[in-house]
Amino acid sequence: MVAELVSVGTELLLGNIVNTNASYLAEQCANLGFSVYYQSVVGDNEERMYEVIKTAVDRSDIVILSGGLGPTQDDITKNVAAKIMGREMVEDAHTRERIQGYFDRLYASHSDKEITENNWLQAQIPKDAHVLDNENGTAPGLIIEENEKCVVLLPGPPGELIPMFDDQVYPYLEKKQPEIIYSRMVKICGIGESAAETMIQDMIEQQTNPTIAPYAKTGEVHLRVTAKANSKEEAKKLINPILKELKLRFGKYIYTIKENVTLEENVVALLKKKGWTLTTAESCTGGALAARLINVSGISEVYEEGFITYSNQAKNKYLKVKKSTLKSVGAVSAKTAKEMARGGCKAADADVCVAITGIAGPNGGTAEKPVGLVYIACCANGKIKVEENHFNGNRSRIREQAVVSALTLLRNCLS
Repeated sequence: MVAELVSVGTELLLGNIVNTNASYLAEQCANLGFSVYYQSVVGDNEERMYEVIKTAVDRSDIVILSGGLGPTQDDITKNVAAKIMGREMVEDAHTRERIQGYFDRLYASHSDKEITENNWLQAQIPKDAHVLDNENGTAPGLIIEENEKCVVLLPGPPGELIPMFDDQVYPYLEKKQPEIIYSRMVKICGIGESAAETMIQDMIEQQTNPTIAPYAKTGEVHLRVTAKANSKEEAKKLINPILKELKLRFGKYIYTIKENVTLEENVVALLKKKGWTLTTAESCTGGALAARLINVSGISEVYEEGFITYSNQAKNKYLKVKKSTLKSVGAVSAKTAKEMARGGCKAADADVCVAITGIAGPNGGTAEKPVGLVYIACCANGKIKVEENHFNGNRSRIREQAVVSALTLLRNCLS
């Protein structure tokens, strides 16, 4: 089956918002085994929107629209879709009740506030459309089917779109796929995208069914192995030899083969398994590593406190980095990183400390210590490892790479 994606919103055309929805939806369509030949972005203009959506409906089996379902005047996606599919707009009592309940909870402690009239527009739906309840907002999603064509309408905010698609749309579309599509994800850290692809180039060149699709993430490579078969059991049998071969080739660099496990979750699981506690000592990342770890539910079992020591004085005061070290080799050095990691363990009475110190830029670099130079040290149960890294990109990119590299080093020290 052929699927097509249409993202709605003038803010997307102007570059005010990065279109992460399209990337997510394209990947999900691939998981479902749908072919995606076109993606479009259209602004909040009725005439142009009609033309783009009508073209998509004419040439594709499934059209997934995102955005333009809100309560404001420029939210016209469902009205345009209804017109194309030949449906009149009617009020859905179920959706109106949910909108009422949403605002009752929101305004429970604000008796002076009331629902504005335009919010009720979200209860208007194309006649006979299948309503997708929005558990994270007020705008419902919709599915309209007509003459073997399927149009899916989703809210624009990713926090609403993603759970709605995962919980309601994916199972709905899965039933439309005549073959069973089954996939497994192999997640790798510590190897770059080019090196990883080179290691499996022969497998990619010879693939038919299953297939291997590499996805590059910051500091990680994900390999999705997908098989088509008449049953899930048959698809699993096709995939298992590929998984076995990937494990042989990548070995310790694979941190999980579970779709929803993140690198930080893997690290926290290893800490719990060992019964070790963790602290962090950050300079150029300014708490970004701690924030990534605290994304993990149950982190409090292994993590109690962390340190952001941006200045030399703070490094000395809280982590006991020697003044002589800071004076002789500077804050951005392997020796300072080691002393930060060792000092963090002592200050927090933790078994493990990961320390990061570097130059994120865009200023502050020298010929000897250029922008992107970052030292990461891990002190685990008294043993210290330190790595020198040279990252590229802007300040945000360098800091992001440093965090992932710190998690990778931490994982290696725990494995």
